[in-house]
Amino acid sequence: MEEGFPLLIVEDSPTQALRLQTVLESLGYQVAVADNGRAALEEVLREFRPLVITDWVMPEMDGLDFCQAIRKLDLPGYVYVILLTARDALDDVVAGLEAGADDYLTKPVHPAELAARLKTARRILNLEAALRKRNEEIQKLSITDPLTTLFNRRYFNEELPKALSASARTGRPLAVLMADIDHFKKVNDTHGHQVGDQTLRAFGRLLKEGLRKGVDWAARYGGEEFAVVLGETDLDGAVSAAERLRLLTSGLTLEAPTGPFRVTASFGVACADPRRGDVPSMEKLVAAADRALYTAKETGRNRVEAAHDSP
Repeated sequence: MEEGFPLLIVEDSPTQALRLQTVLESLGYQVAVADNGRAALEEVLREFRPLVITDWVMPEMDGLDFCQAIRKLDLPGYVYVILLTARDALDDVVAGLEAGADDYLTKPVHPAELAARLKTARRILNLEAALRKRNEEIQKLSITDPLTTLFNRRYFNEELPKALSASARTGRPLAVLMADIDHFKKVNDTHGHQVGDQTLRAFGRLLKEGLRKGVDWAARYGGEEFAVVLGETDLDGAVSAAERLRLLTSGLTLEAPTGPFRVTASFGVACADPRRGDVPSMEKLVAAADRALYTAKETGRNRVEAAHDSP
């Protein structure tokens, strides 16, 4: 058994709590004690404990109310609750399980039986954690571009409207950059698709590393086109950010079987600024950035152009 697995005892009797704590610590558990359900909820919120053994009859909040309350909390994992009580009638067992308990033990409990029940609880908790981790991995894959590891078009389409709503609510500007690797078809035709993929990965990495963590984010929009969302950034700030990314791109050296080569990128910038009027829809904002990108490419590439007209 893993040493120090966190466990919470909820028991209003100091004598019963100490007896149970002694047994559990001898089994290797890291034990905390609360003397009623309300204190137990505070303890779980303060330090998450996935395994709880609770008495039924307690002051302030009893075991049934505690079970019901803990099922309503948004916690980082599942909490397995064992209800420990002298009540052993079938109706009591059913009431405890329906309140949210996972298992039920009657007093006095034998240490060997307790250890066996806890082993089962640990097995279920491990399965739940593995399932949760797998679901998180699946969720991450569903919003990630597999080649560049940036967010994908789906994430962009789902999250940009939320960001625009937040911008309207807070009154803070938000900018979108549309970026396109110049002459990317020539890279594929000259060096092959593997080098083309390496180029896309390198550009994606440059975008990710060049943005503010937790504020800005980038997505692969399609092919060699990328989108960047800059939080709390007005048009001038977005143009400066795009220019910095453009310079970083032009200084990037890439490798091919025929030797090193360089690429450039063009950027189109548009801004939603609640201080200057209504926040546009995602479609209008992206269209404005796209028009600016088209202008950048039509006027020589390796440029930054801004949409100064309202999206």
